[in-house]
Amino acid sequence: MEPLIIGVAGGSGSGKTTVVRHLIDTIGGDCILLLQHDSYYRDLKHLPFEERTRQNFDHPSSLETELMIRHIKALKEGYQIEIPIYDFTKHVRKDETRIAEPRDIILIDGILIFSEEELREQMDIKLYVDTDDDIRLLRRIQRDILERDRRLEHVLKQYEKYVRPMHLEFVEPSKRYADIIIPHGGKNEIALDMVNALIQEHLT
Repeated sequence: MEPLIIGVAGGSGSGKTTVVRHLIDTIGGDCILLLQHDSYYRDLKHLPFEERTRQNFDHPSSLETELMIRHIKALKEGYQIEIPIYDFTKHVRKDETRIAEPRDIILIDGILIFSEEELREQMDIKLYVDTDDDIRLLRRIQRDILERDRRLEHVLKQYEKYVRPMHLEFVEPSKRYADIIIPHGGKNEIALDMVNALIQEHLT
């Protein structure tokens, strides 16, 4: 039996990670494989570091989505894959990869996963996490400073130049492809209960 493919999309800082963790905790991590679109950022080793920092990481072209699609298709056919490991502090892929085996459920997480038609077609259930812009910005600032070693000035400049325009052009319009929209981020227990019921229905 092919795995159940669940996509979780939404703007940067919307609460996708909270929803993903809820699904893993509720269903059980042993039967779930998490594929993060962020792992598939294109390797920028060929560029000087300063030039890497000026790239638009919120445009679909910054991600090697075609590799992710090939990996999903391989998992569906029962093959293991090698997931890239991306270094967000240096904007390069590490030399090592993560070996992943097929599981009953594959969770796909990323802000742009619904904007790619061929990637959408791989999904059985599509969830969009919807959160107010100001809350998303605050979460992005906190994440980029604490986890990705960015300066506040750089984070705000990147948000104004790339993140917000790309959200309006690609992420927000992709919401129309969702099967379920989860408002107010990942803390919406009623919406999450609906999602759990939908997943159980598919599994049975």
